[in-house]
Amino acid sequence: MIKLIQKGVLLMGLLLLLAETAVAQCAMCRSTLESNVSDGSFLLTSDNLNTGIIYLFVSPYLLVLAVGLLWYYNARKNARNIHRRSYS
Repeated sequence: MIKLIQKGVLLMGLLLLLAETAVAQCAMCRSTLESNVSDGSFLLTSDNLNTGIIYLFVSPYLLVLAVGLLWYYNARKNARNIHRRSYS
């Protein structure tokens, strides 16, 4: 099981290293950016907007990952306790 997890982490790391940066924008974000630029307001640049989009995209996945890891480690700890009690 540990080797499978290690292979999965290695694969994810390689995929992250080989991935190209995402520079896509939704239609609403693009129109907001274009209207800000046409008004002369350069406070909201496309780089900042793309960073915000990626931040909002990744946050739920990190939360699910954290809950999954907590669940896994608690289940593993409970299984060890049950196993120890059976030999006592």
